[in-house]
Amino acid sequence: MINFFRKKRKTLANDNKALKYARYAIGEIVLVVIGILIALSINNWNEHRKERIQESILLQQLLVDFISNLEQLDQKIGMRKDFMNSSKQLFKYIDHPDLRNKDSIDYHIAKTMPYATFDPIIHDLAGSGELSIIKNIELKQAFTRWTSEISDVIEDEVIWKNYRNDLYFPFIIKHYQLRTVRNNAYKSNILGKYSLNIGENTDSYSKDVIGVSKHKEDFNVLLNHPDFEDHLSRCYSVNSWGNIQSQILRKRIVEIIELIDSEIKNLES
Repeated sequence: MINFFRKKRKTLANDNKALKYARYAIGEIVLVVIGILIALSINNWNEHRKERIQESILLQQLLVDFISNLEQLDQKIGMRKDFMNSSKQLFKYIDHPDLRNKDSIDYHIAKTMPYATFDPIIHDLAGSGELSIIKNIELKQAFTRWTSEISDVIEDEVIWKNYRNDLYFPFIIKHYQLRTVRNNAYKSNILGKYSLNIGENTDSYSKDVIGVSKHKEDFNVLLNHPDFEDHLSRCYSVNSWGNIQSQILRKRIVEIIELIDSEIKNLES
């Protein structure tokens, strides 16, 4: 294209000998400027293409991570629902002694004893400088809020974990036989569904039996103790609030996933 302009300029310059050299000089300058502009345009296009590729790769990884976070959070929500349902069933046995059944009581006690711990994949996009790669302002704001919103859920998890370790466990040990409860938990594979390998077979956990206690144990003594329903109330209320916070966080994760997915499609179009 530059050669075309050069030939055209030379033809025009030859038509007027007096202006020949002036036209020639001006033409050379124009050609140089055109060449520079074309080179800059190509360079800018290449840089923009590289940035889009880099952003797409980052968003693809973030999409995978947030889907994993959503799966894990759903698992923790399910765990807390189990704690709450078993607490309600034990309340029923407390209020209606005629319904009491040892196997069922042991089963539901075992289900009130775990604790849920949400441990999401967190990217420090601002600290790593990767936040500048993302162009979507709404998505940037969502990522910025994300880390602060996690703390509300984790705080409730820590409250129940500490209460369970410091007060609930010692109470059960003092007024019942934990070995029998644990053994029934193993046989029923209660904790198998809470495995880190979400959705994978964990039947091997149910084979890890430890036998029943040889010491005297009376579930009526435990259920009739006034402190037991207080511990169950704590189990229910803390995990219930934890699930309320988790549902809010779940909504945020879904919004982020939808934003990422939409932005990836825009980059690929």
